[in-house]
Amino acid sequence: MPQPPPRMTLVLGGARSGKSAYAEALIEACPGPWLYLATAQAFDDEMVARIAQHRARRLEAWRTRDVPLALPEAVAEANGPVLVDCLTLWLTNLILAEADLEEATVRLLAACARAPGPLVLVGNEVGLGIVPDNALARRFRDAAGRLHQRLAAEADRVVLTVAGLPLIVKPGASA
Repeated sequence: MPQPPPRMTLVLGGARSGKSAYAEALIEACPGPWLYLATAQAFDDEMVARIAQHRARRLEAWRTRDVPLALPEAVAEANGPVLVDCLTLWLTNLILAEADLEEATVRLLAACARAPGPLVLVGNEVGLGIVPDNALARRFRDAAGRLHQRLAAEADRVVLTVAGLPLIVKPGASA
């Protein structure tokens, strides 16, 4: 069982790396109730199934709020232990909505800075693969890298999950 996290933790990893389960365990080490800020949108049957799988895994003490675009506002309003899953789906939603990514990032950073914590943010590390073959995919990859860098600079702890194992990239004291 993980120790309670510091005020702000960023958990990154590839697809099916165990990042969400690890992040959930971090928050569950804190007194509840726990808030899950979900950014996924179910555009197809596969995503409906993935969302249902995530929800089924969580304990009953979790409260879930769907925030596909309004993540900064939800973080700002939250108190108590909060899990954001995931930053890269939020970024995808912003790109599809043709939102101002810089303005949204600034608002998220400000909300995270004010959050009392613990706050655990989950994102997909997409920059370790090949260079995407189209402009939209390259824009997304670059935007995700910039977002993660900015959040990592502010986070008390950064963890990279690989094959279900947490690798501490930036250590931080427990809350």
